[in-house]
Amino acid sequence: MMQMSEYKVLPQNAPQDENGAVVLQPQAANAGNNANGPENWMSIPVGMPNCPQGLEYLTALDQLLVSQKIEKLELLTGFETKNRFKVKNSLGQNVYFAYEESDCCTRNMLGRSRPFEMKILDNFQNEVLHLYRPFKCDILCCFPSCMNAVEVSAPPGQVIGSVEQICTFLRPKFNIKNTFGDIVLQIEGPVCPCKCFSDTNFKVLSANNEEIGKISKQWSGLGRELFTDADYFSVTFPLNLDVRMKALIFAALFLIDAVYYEQ
Repeated sequence: MMQMSEYKVLPQNAPQDENGAVVLQPQAANAGNNANGPENWMSIPVGMPNCPQGLEYLTALDQLLVSQKIEKLELLTGFETKNRFKVKNSLGQNVYFAYEESDCCTRNMLGRSRPFEMKILDNFQNEVLHLYRPFKCDILCCFPSCMNAVEVSAPPGQVIGSVEQICTFLRPKFNIKNTFGDIVLQIEGPVCPCKCFSDTNFKVLSANNEEIGKISKQWSGLGRELFTDADYFSVTFPLNLDVRMKALIFAALFLIDAVYYEQ
């Protein structure tokens, strides 16, 4: 279980909106309590119409840097624990935290085939994105039960789309679909998704088959690659891309990690 004590405790008088979500930035709330100065959080953009709450950060970004936390128990024993991620912008400012919800048996018995939920939280632990990945058999086949997928909601309970694996025998491919099930973007990976000593890039393609972004699994060093499944990723997309499409590309990162880099 995620150690919630790692994060800052909210002040009792922190401003909230009509839904109970905290709207004051962490540096403003905690500046007086932090002897080392304010925390390095990204300030939330304001005045963004027709934007799901909590995704305002994405309107001002064209890149996200994602680092998976090394779990000491997993490193020492090989016992699979819940994945946790820190998400930052290109300036190194915190944007989101992400953590997996799954049970111990499925993590250690089903491995990368396991079902899980991924919760993405903003700086005040408001859940802004919810990912659901159902169980998929871990064999190479084209049956629907074998194709990996993740359903994306923002805010939780309101589906904005999905990311679905396509049956291919060379390059890994994924469809990104909107809430109506229409294919709006595609992701295409390399013939060999697991490379040594170099980054692995998955291209994000538009409906016209033009590359508009990429998801990169970054080489993190021999020791980290050999002895852990804690990875570094980066996501790039056009600055003016619809915020929901940015969220779906971001969600695709976690599916790619589960399918190719969880062993």
